[in-house]
This record gives sequence, C-alpha cells and structure tokens, in this order.
Amino acid sequence: MPDAHIRILPALTEIKPADWDACAAGGAARPEPFLSHAFLSALESSGCAAARTGWLPQHLVIDGPDGTPSAVMPAYLKSHSRGEYVFDQGWADAYSRAGGDYYPKVQVSVPFTPVTGRRLLLKDPEDPVGRPALTAGLKELVRLRGASSAHVTFATQGEWEGLSQLGFLPRTDRQFHWTNAGYATYDDFLAELASRKRKALKKERREALADGITIEWLTGAGLTDEALDAFFMFYLDTGGRKWGTPYLNRELFSLLAERMPQDILLVMARRDGRYIAGALNFIGAETLYGRYWGAVEQHPFLHFEVCYHQAIDFAIARGLKVVEAGAQGEHKLARGYLPVTTYSAHYIVHPGLRTAVAQYLDRERAYVEEDAAVLTELGPFRRCREEEHD
Repeated sequence: MPDAHIRILPALTEIKPADWDACAAGGAARPEPFLSHAFLSALESSGCAAARTGWLPQHLVIDGPDGTPSAVMPAYLKSHSRGEYVFDQGWADAYSRAGGDYYPKVQVSVPFTPVTGRRLLLKDPEDPVGRPALTAGLKELVRLRGASSAHVTFATQGEWEGLSQLGFLPRTDRQFHWTNAGYATYDDFLAELASRKRKALKKERREALADGITIEWLTGAGLTDEALDAFFMFYLDTGGRKWGTPYLNRELFSLLAERMPQDILLVMARRDGRYIAGALNFIGAETLYGRYWGAVEQHPFLHFEVCYHQAIDFAIARGLKVVEAGAQGEHKLARGYLPVTTYSAHYIVHPGLRTAVAQYLDRERAYVEEDAAVLTELGPFRRCREEEHD
C-alpha cells in the first residue's frame, strides 16, 4: 500500500467542483464531459445514481501535500449489474448457484454511460503514487464493504494494462466509432467509400427527410424546456422498450442543461411544427459522444439520420476527430463507423470464481479480436474491400 491517505466520499457534494475537475482533467484545460463534477453530481442530485437505484456513491479521494485532492476515482457500491454495458450477470448467476453472494460489488465507471475515459483520475498524470494508491484503495474498499469484486469499466488501454499487472483480470469488447480523417465536408467522407455504399447513404439521407422533416442542432441557450420536454418523451419511449424502466429522470436533463449547456448537443427532428425525434450528444475536446435516441413517429432511416449522419456532420463542422455512437450496433458499420476495442478490468476476491472468469476472458478476448478484424474488412471504405472497383 503506497503511503497515501485515502478518503471515501458518500456524495460528490463532499468535494469542491474545482478540486474534482482538476483531477478529472489530468493536466488538460478541462475534463471530458462525463468525468466532470457537473455531470456526475447531476446524476446524484437527481436521484439517478443513488442508493435507492443501486448506485451508492463511494468515490475515492487522495489528498496531496498541499491538502487539496491529487487523485480521485468515481466508484459506486452496486446491488445489481444494470446500467453498466459490460455484462457480468453470467458470473453473478454462476457464483449464486455455487452458494456465493456476488452483490454487493464495487463499480468504477460513469453510471449509464458506455464511454471510454480515464477512471484513475490524477491531477498530475506523472504522479508515481496516485495509480497504485487508488488501486490499493479500491481493493480495500471491496474488503470494507464485504463486496465480491471490483470492476473498472470503459477504462483507457493504459489503465487496463496497468491494472492487469496489479492483479485485475483484463476484458475487452468492441464499439463502433467514426473517425474524422480531416474531412471538410460530408461529401469528402463519402468519397472514401465504395461506390455502392456511397450511393446507398445518399439515398438513405434523402429518404430520411422526405416527409417534410427538418433537423435542428440545439446547444447552449437553445436547450429550451420545449426541446428538453420533447426529448424526454422520446427517451422514455426508447428506454421503456429497451430496459423496462428507464434509468434517467426529467430532472437530470434540466440539471445537465443548466450546469453544462455548451457540452450538450441535441439533434432534433421536426415535422409539421412539432418535434418528432431526437438524439442527445455530448461534446468533448476531440470527440462527439452519442448517447440517447427516441421518436414518436416512425419514418424510414430517420434513426440513422438523426443519430449517425448528423453526428458526422456536426463533427466535421466543429473539427472533432471522433464520433462515439454508443454501445453495440453492427448497423453502424455501413454508416462508416468501424470497430474499436473497449477495455475493462476486474478484481475478484473468491479464488474459484476468479479462475473460472479468467479462463472465460481468455477465450472472449480472442473472439473480440477476431470479430473486430472481420467487421473492419466488411466496412464501407474502399480500402477495406480490395475486390471493390469504382
């Protein structure tokens, strides 16, 4: 255990926003949206990430020599495995059948948000004490709470490698991201595609807006109550069908629009004077993060237009390098989003469960690597299909 004093915070109100954000930024001008005090505290104060929803905050804080936090970690004591997007329910079921209690567990993540980012948040990225101290503190938190395990999900590759060296089991998965190769326009991007794919996307975009539908980009002061009310209804419809009970409430969206309006992009579709569909995105330093989608009218290809094509348009307009369009979805491949590896690391106390999970993860990592290679070859880009001729 490194020589460091670690505190456990039951809420983000226990730390100054500037102190948390200095660690979350890690030397950058500001943190990425989902690591910010504004975002994480909004989840808590709205009641979305709280004990009653199975997300009990247990954030770790290391104080530096000057008395201000030098490192932090967003951590939660979980009573279930929902809202994580790295699926371990099979591990929980197997452990339960063997007579063990998988819950509670400790989750190091951004709740309800499958977005890669730093999880061991050091004010100084070169701090030699912060990472091993936070890791040791995480293991101690597991012991203190009687938890079965700790899970660091959607970590950076560097964190994943470091945690693997410290006894965590490495896991991989994949998402689909779009990369901006310096395009000035959407047509520049289309020029990279095989002819047949290019024509298909042009037709798709025309048909998506064929019923008199117009698109609006709303950010900052444009995040009006009218737009937020409409989007929340879209979210409830989609969330209810996907999860049964949506994770987020209306208060959260108001808090986010109040606390971080310049970090939010709502792509809204309007027809006959009313909003009919929308997608919520967050704007990072180099990345546009697509999060939620919903609609009250069904139109061919509207989902693809609002979620994927408009995100690409915005990223090109803003000079952003990447669009992360959320978890899963091989349908994104045809729209220019290619496979990208995601990383998580898992600390499991029980030796038998640990051995079984380690064996499973060895096989899973091999499959993820092979699957990503196959999907990349199936992508729409001309360089991905050597047999294609324009």
